[in-house]
Amino acid sequence: IYDQIPVELRDAVEDVVLNRTPEGTDALLAIADKYKGDGSVKEAETEEWRGWPVNKRLEHALVKGITTHIVEDTEESRQSFARPIEVIEGPLMSGMNIVGDLFGAGKMFLPQVVKSARVMKQAVAHLIPFIELEKGDKPEAKGKILMATVKGDVHDIGKNIVGVVLGCNGYDIVDLGVMVPAEKILQVAKEQKCDIIGLSGLITPSLDEMVHVAREMQRQDFHLPLMIGGATTSKAHTAVKIEPKYSNDAVIYVTDASRAVGVATQLLSKELKPAFIEKTRLEYIEVRERTANRSARTERLSYPASIAKKPQFDWSTYEPVKPTFTGAKVLDNIDLKVLAEYIDWTPFFISWDLAGKFPRILTDEVVGEAATSLYADAREMLAKLIDEKLISARAVFGFWPANQVREDDIEVYGDDGKPIAKLHHLRQQIIKTDGKPNFSLADFVAPKDSEVTDYVGGFITTAGIGAEEVAKAYQDAGDDYNSIMVKALADRLAEACAEWLHQQVRKDYWGYAKDETLDNEALIKEQYTGIRPAPGYPACPDHTEKSTLFKLLDPEASEMKAGRSGVFLTEHYAMFPAAAVSGWYFAHPQAQYFAVGKIDKDQVQSYTSRKGQELSMTERWLAPNLGYDN
Repeated sequence: IYDQIPVELRDAVEDVVLNRTPEGTDALLAIADKYKGDGSVKEAETEEWRGWPVNKRLEHALVKGITTHIVEDTEESRQSFARPIEVIEGPLMSGMNIVGDLFGAGKMFLPQVVKSARVMKQAVAHLIPFIELEKGDKPEAKGKILMATVKGDVHDIGKNIVGVVLGCNGYDIVDLGVMVPAEKILQVAKEQKCDIIGLSGLITPSLDEMVHVAREMQRQDFHLPLMIGGATTSKAHTAVKIEPKYSNDAVIYVTDASRAVGVATQLLSKELKPAFIEKTRLEYIEVRERTANRSARTERLSYPASIAKKPQFDWSTYEPVKPTFTGAKVLDNIDLKVLAEYIDWTPFFISWDLAGKFPRILTDEVVGEAATSLYADAREMLAKLIDEKLISARAVFGFWPANQVREDDIEVYGDDGKPIAKLHHLRQQIIKTDGKPNFSLADFVAPKDSEVTDYVGGFITTAGIGAEEVAKAYQDAGDDYNSIMVKALADRLAEACAEWLHQQVRKDYWGYAKDETLDNEALIKEQYTGIRPAPGYPACPDHTEKSTLFKLLDPEASEMKAGRSGVFLTEHYAMFPAAAVSGWYFAHPQAQYFAVGKIDKDQVQSYTSRKGQELSMTERWLAPNLGYDN
């Protein structure tokens, strides 16, 4: 019966039969092993292990991530012990120790560890009422670690994964969530008697906030190790900017979740800590010296010289394509099934610490099995999110007449021709030996003195409407695996929405590439005409420019309050929901992505003057791009 076919299987088969997607075959193969004979889902493991002794069954369930019988097995085990806490300290910890050993040896991967954590949480949740009857006799943790995404930042997938991995290894985790100010982090660390503070951040302004936390720890005379992690963090930034601000204890950069346990173990070991701190201190001294030497010997063009090396376009023969409308337009309840076809899956696997290009990663000798299982779970969750309408996608986008003015600014005009906004951009100052020009995004818009009426566009997309609530429901139920899965998929759908919308813009709404015929792989490789750079990224690294973008597209939005886009900016210009993308549209046929890189003080001063703000403010927001010490 058609309606009784599992949705995941039905969709995967239809994708192949109806040739709806180039990935159809791979998607069907990814889930094929789950369906045998009559098409029903088979057990994750054969039932042979169900005949084993109960404590061996618990161990097996943890290692394999099987939740099916966990409550009944935990109860059976509880009845065999004198005290319920012995179930945790015995078979459950035994199973988690095996998980930790396999993970550390590279024989088990992050998605599997998070599944194991889900099993552990369900077992412990069953035991807690019995433990509380014995007046709160809790298992002793290896240490208490406070985790927080810093003030102004809303991203927490990486933090949550690290918390789960540390929790699996016997650490008590105090997770304060996102957008946590320094005062709260330090207050809770004192109150909860935490042993380590862990800070996470994804956007570049978070780097400055981490420096502030370290400075406050020094001022308030804290004596706790500080762990630093997140996508924009690095060993260099930790060594140069953070560690010098806090000398009472260790400041350790943690590259990814797989290293977190080893770092925490050494920091909380009286025997291992001194040597670990000394080794790290010497590494950071070397990093600081290397960074200083690199900065000292790097020569750049003066700002006027870099402007002189801008690309030379013949504006006298340039005829910009006029968009089909000017101003802003809202697209609500965008079809998620359509967006799913535009997903770039490679970053999804990276978010789970599985490196490899999709779809090759599914057959990788090392991570292929874990990647295939993760992909099957992702497709199943994606189908659930779409079919049950648990999340929704929305976009606001628009176009305006525009011209390049004074150095690297772009003036934006209303329908009456009067200026309504100014976009401020930065130019490469690197000395290029290949004869290539020094780019600024402003180069791709006709100068005002050319008397050519050009255009610029902008967009805000999100697929995160409802995602936070769905993820929280899973987390509250002890299911970190699916909580993280929802957020990771929402992120991919938001990016897919931006990719889909850009295609609609090129072919229809702006129409400068009406005859484009690119498949998803070509879109991922950016083989299209025109670009969609995002504020905060290499071509336009200043996050504060999002403010102008939002004023043009969604003037009703304010801090902590979403407008018609469904998105708002935090005080540090992070977008919430986190599953959101925003940026500019440039249609010039020679527009290309590039990195501004390091810039010197002459450009920073010009930029400061054009934006009408204090130099210290500019230097704060452009700190990663400064080619000098400030």
